[in-house]
Amino acid sequence: MIRICKKIIAMLLLVCMGFAATGCARATGGYGVKAVMTLVDQEYSIAFRNDDPTAYYVIGAIQALDEEGKLTELSNKWFGQRIISFPRTNIRLSELPESEYREFIIGLDINSFPLAYSANGEYWGFDVEFAIAVAQKLGWHIKMQPIEKENVYIELSSGNIDCAWGGLALDPDEIERRVYSRYGPYVENDIVVAVRANSYTMNKMMLSGKKMVMPSTPEAMEALNTDQNLIKRLGQITRLAGGTTECFSQLYAGKCDAVLTDSTALYYFNSH
Repeated sequence: MIRICKKIIAMLLLVCMGFAATGCARATGGYGVKAVMTLVDQEYSIAFRNDDPTAYYVIGAIQALDEEGKLTELSNKWFGQRIISFPRTNIRLSELPESEYREFIIGLDINSFPLAYSANGEYWGFDVEFAIAVAQKLGWHIKMQPIEKENVYIELSSGNIDCAWGGLALDPDEIERRVYSRYGPYVENDIVVAVRANSYTMNKMMLSGKKMVMPSTPEAMEALNTDQNLIKRLGQITRLAGGTTECFSQLYAGKCDAVLTDSTALYYFNSH
């Protein structure tokens, strides 16, 4: 009996040591991130003025580049896998009249890392790099113009931009009223609350008393306000002017427990 008890105690000690080792590994290893809840479901699309032939050339160039593997190459570069998918159409670039050299002005939301953002006075991101590739395919000169997502129709109809393309979730009401031509959606980008992959936080209930950081953008605040119970549950909420990259720097440094961010950002940080 004593020998059996000793064996049981030894086994229990081994189990406890295993859990302790696992806990240490989780606490010190890896910089992965995971979503624990979704606040807003949204999709990114491209918008053009109605009946503007620019759309045909851009769509034709996108499909040609996709067939050449450029879309997969860029998606793998920015997200670690292919998460982008543009709708197929019958538009063939080779069948369109030759396009003349022109300036191609795209409107982008520079607060939508990693699709479009500003760093050191220049524009970067998946959408930025892909739009540049499209312009090169067409032989056009590209110009980028930061816009607010709620001003897509105004910017297009006034002629300030030729295309709204760069991390933009178009207004569902404007899409339904067809005030502009939409190409997409080409990627799902939900606004989520995320934690380190090694965190024991698994869901909303486990966020009680936690510290969360978030970008100081109207869209981020609007998303947070969709769940008043979450606001009450969290211990501290800090808005950072530095945007998504600063939020993740705080998370990795252990200065917060969670971040409010985009699901596309999770793909980026889990592959870089």
